[in-house]
Amino acid sequence: MVVIIWQVGKPLPLKERWPDLKVPLAVIESDPKDLSARFGHYDVIETDAVLSLDENAKLSKDEIDFAFAVWQTFPDRLVGFPARSHYWDEANEQWGYSSKWTNEYSIVLTGAAFYHKYYNYLYTNHLPQVLRDQVNSASNCDDLLMNYLIADVTHMPPIKVTQKKQYHEMMMGQDGTQVREVENFQQRQKCMQDFSQVFGYMPLMRSKMRLDPLLFKDQVSMLRKRYRQIELINPKPRSL
Repeated sequence: MVVIIWQVGKPLPLKERWPDLKVPLAVIESDPKDLSARFGHYDVIETDAVLSLDENAKLSKDEIDFAFAVWQTFPDRLVGFPARSHYWDEANEQWGYSSKWTNEYSIVLTGAAFYHKYYNYLYTNHLPQVLRDQVNSASNCDDLLMNYLIADVTHMPPIKVTQKKQYHEMMMGQDGTQVREVENFQQRQKCMQDFSQVFGYMPLMRSKMRLDPLLFKDQVSMLRKRYRQIELINPKPRSL
């Protein structure tokens, strides 16, 4: 089942313009200002696993298959590709958000990630309304809030898979225009403070673990490797 959350403020395209898929396609129209609708508890989602993708996410079949295999081993965790981190800013005495490449991460962006559909239920029915209101007000940070939620439930960090680093955080304002990177970063910094205050503590946990397929980059024949396409991906620098 492919579920599209339609939040562009424009009429749905004609039926003949949608792709012809081998699986059912469901389109849910939602208020563009309700950013939390992405993690709504929808009856059309029948599988335990949810693959959350932004409209600009690009993944190969091997990347999806491998990430799903990892999620099957850790179904309570957030498993995905683009990673970020948090840190304590001593000078300003507040939590900070970072997209720098380091040896640790504590956030996996839901623009390309697997998680259990139960977290949609918790996000919709158990998170304080003030948190979802903050997300909608900022038109940002829904992915951070999902990370906070899962970390609060599991007391475990998310899991990053493969070497993929290229990912552009494209945020849209309530007027439908793209938010500038500096403004996006500032909004996410503020979200970190607001979420931590409501949760009463910082639930995010750091990890130094990245999971790659067996034989990844090993000097053996490609014919012996199951996820061959992952070897061909060239990680590129990213922005915020």
